[in-house]
Amino acid sequence: MSVQIGIIGGSGLYDMEELTDREELVIETPFGNPSGPYIIGTLRGHRVAFLARHGAGHRLLPSELNFRANIYGFKTLGVERIFSASAVGSLKEQYRPLDIVIPDQFLDRTRGRIDTFFGRDLVAHVSFAHPICRVLGGVAGDAAEAVGATVHRGGTYVTMEGPQFSTLAESRLYRSWGMDIIGMTNLQEAKLAREAEICYATLALVTDYDCWHPDHDSVTADLIISNLLQNAKTAQRAIAEAVARVPAERRCECATALAMAIVTRPEHVPAQTRRDLAPIIGKYLK
Repeated sequence: MSVQIGIIGGSGLYDMEELTDREELVIETPFGNPSGPYIIGTLRGHRVAFLARHGAGHRLLPSELNFRANIYGFKTLGVERIFSASAVGSLKEQYRPLDIVIPDQFLDRTRGRIDTFFGRDLVAHVSFAHPICRVLGGVAGDAAEAVGATVHRGGTYVTMEGPQFSTLAESRLYRSWGMDIIGMTNLQEAKLAREAEICYATLALVTDYDCWHPDHDSVTADLIISNLLQNAKTAQRAIAEAVARVPAERRCECATALAMAIVTRPEHVPAQTRRDLAPIIGKYLK
């Protein structure tokens, strides 16, 4: 049975307890090392690959993550869909700590992170107006509701650089823009997944009200981890349920994201670039 579903676990979600028939797989990529070994196993009748985003023991800062290697590793395993879980702060009163948000948009406030597989004499521009797979996002929302979570569908995830949390001025600015939640990791994953023609959806686990809230004017790591550990069991059940609900066939635009995106003429693409990106571009550059 091939591995077609990937799971990225964020802060507090370092394992999937239901995963059986486990094996660890270390993957080397042209872009360096992923965050750690991929845990391959069976979950609700599906072969899946789990990756702890921040590495064993939570060693990697958001800015230190090798997003390209992480997504490339999933691609080489044959993964077609990724469920990502991550801790976020809430920018709106109605998104309470321990709620789950399924965002459908992102705003980038990071600085200089590498978030494309392209370059090195190969140019491609994928469509990214709708960064979350509409089908997979729906599956994630349905699954989270099915296990009893309070779920909010839609909204914009502000991706900040970190590792510091927001200043009060920043938090108030994002609220004035109408933003919904804030985190440090998911946008780059979504961009690279789209380039790799992998469906991507986020289960954003609300841990705090950021610093804008009058009753939560100081965000601490202890508070966030405490809330996230409470939510981890729900997140695991929600992801397991989502895996069980994944449709057999992909009927979304993610699967052909590169079909009209590659601009460089094939004869001008260097041989090394072709080799490095073969799992991603091989079907388009013969």
